[in-house]
Amino acid sequence: MAVAAFKGLFNSKFHGNKMTERKSSGRRRVFVQTETGSVLGIELDRSDNAHTVKRKLQIALNVPIEERSLIFGDVVLKNDLSTVRNDSPLLLTKNFMHRSSSTPCLSPTGKDVQQRDQSGPIEILVCSDHFSRIRKLVREIVEAMKFGIDPIPVCGGLGGAYYFRDCLGENCAIVKPTDEEPYAPNNPKGFIGKALGQPGLKRSVRVGETGFREVAAYLLDYDHFANVPSTALVKVTHSIFNVNGEVNGTKQQERKEFSKIASLQQFIPHDFDASDYGTSSFPVAAVHKIGILDIRILNTDRHAGNLLVRKIDGGGGLDQVELVPIDHGLCLPENLEDPYFEWIHWPQASIPFSEDELEYISHLDPFRDSELLRMELPMIREACLRVLVVCTIFLKEAAISGLCLAEIGEMMSREFRGQQEEPSELEFICIEARRLLEERNMLSDNVRAVENEFQFEIDCEEESDITCNLEKKLAPQACWPLGGNIRNPLSKVEENVEECTEEDGNIIPPRSDEYAFTAQEKAPTVPRLSMSMKNVSIGDKSWKHENVMQKNGYLSGTSSGNRSVNEQFAGSTRFVKLADMSEEEWVQYLENFQHLVYLAFSNRKSASVGQRQRQRLGTSCQF
Repeated sequence: MAVAAFKGLFNSKFHGNKMTERKSSGRRRVFVQTETGSVLGIELDRSDNAHTVKRKLQIALNVPIEERSLIFGDVVLKNDLSTVRNDSPLLLTKNFMHRSSSTPCLSPTGKDVQQRDQSGPIEILVCSDHFSRIRKLVREIVEAMKFGIDPIPVCGGLGGAYYFRDCLGENCAIVKPTDEEPYAPNNPKGFIGKALGQPGLKRSVRVGETGFREVAAYLLDYDHFANVPSTALVKVTHSIFNVNGEVNGTKQQERKEFSKIASLQQFIPHDFDASDYGTSSFPVAAVHKIGILDIRILNTDRHAGNLLVRKIDGGGGLDQVELVPIDHGLCLPENLEDPYFEWIHWPQASIPFSEDELEYISHLDPFRDSELLRMELPMIREACLRVLVVCTIFLKEAAISGLCLAEIGEMMSREFRGQQEEPSELEFICIEARRLLEERNMLSDNVRAVENEFQFEIDCEEESDITCNLEKKLAPQACWPLGGNIRNPLSKVEENVEECTEEDGNIIPPRSDEYAFTAQEKAPTVPRLSMSMKNVSIGDKSWKHENVMQKNGYLSGTSSGNRSVNEQFAGSTRFVKLADMSEEEWVQYLENFQHLVYLAFSNRKSASVGQRQRQRLGTSCQF
């Protein structure tokens, strides 16, 4: 991607904030949630600030406000509330809690006395034009509730979920409260024990934060490309919800209504899931579209059980099926995780992308996607958006290079060497991009130190000695190899790779498309790990040991069936972290990453061409 596109990230972000501020300057309503989970709808006036909002909350719910902060996403609010949009969720939390451990959804306890506010039984948070279908569903559900048609709990799964019904008693939506997720305090199925904001089933997805990821997957599914059902983040008030008592095992003597933050998704009638049906009959286009979405959002839990299958009468006695992807709560992790793609060994995934699919991929814009999620889901963490950007860039480059879905998925997936995980090929590139960034920063620091010392010597020495002194200062720097002895502290891989030489093989031709780097923009020469990819050849897997166990103990080519994330969950290693870079470093990192990805795929092409030539030569020698 052109360097201008990366640098445009700043302008688009600042522009988006200004738009938000203008939009949110008038009278609006917010939903404030306390540490215990009590939720109150409050009308904001122009004169309101964080203190007046906390005071209103104290009067209405009788909650303490001393040494507590009002949080909107990643922002601690003070006097200015102009960035808060209508129907946004706010959180009142203790000051001693670090902001990175906060969560937009904290849970109620049995001691709470739930207070009513003026909002309805179901309120869509940060409601926009993207949720027109959900608004219709909400009206149907509220009407049914007036007639006494209550929701019913869902028996399956590890977390709390509820079917909400229409006036005919038919399921029309599934609601998942964030405080009833696995490990969350109010989980109704015994899977408790962690505080909200702590690592959950996946280390990079915190407990209580899967709900907005469900919404993110829906928002990113442009034009209903992958068929994700309509999803929104809502505040729901009902007595059906579970609230664990102060002592485990005790039951509440009477049912009280509790307001909770939850994801609400349109219920899709279906015949079965992918684990109950032969995958060879699935439409190629449907598999490709779901796979494209999974790659963009780095889905860590795409098993057969969360692919619904609907039979469609195709006429002539032949049954056709439609795939519906659900359960995206473990997508967009905060760090690069090991994904799980059930489709990776399906035959459809090895078929090349169609022209329509390639066109769809070419129009994807990860920076526009990030701005969309910032606007619609202000509680989403920047680290999640950076994962989205990296994975989307990787997908676009892979598609340009002619890779199929299975090849891309394999390059993003880790393998096991004995009892240890190996980084994926995507992670190798990310590790190298980070190393180049660290070297660049160190080089800049050394240059600045030389300049400062040189400037001091100008004032102290004769002009005749200046040139000699400068040569002495710069001489070590000139012979310092770019690879150096610097090691990326985030990498757990021994980088025992040869330095690049003129004999390393194929020369990469300059690119002519929009992603090309000019001579001035070109990233630094790539030593060690990334240049060794000429020998490794991305997609070749030659660096991996034989008889390697894949995907947490599942052998290559086998299906997991209806395998839940709990069954495949293991403490995964973090090789790549993206959240600790400044905005300037992030832009430079993306430039490095883009260039390395281009080199890797170009080397892969060259290796493939060379292999075909050797095969032809071998064939000709037989005659």
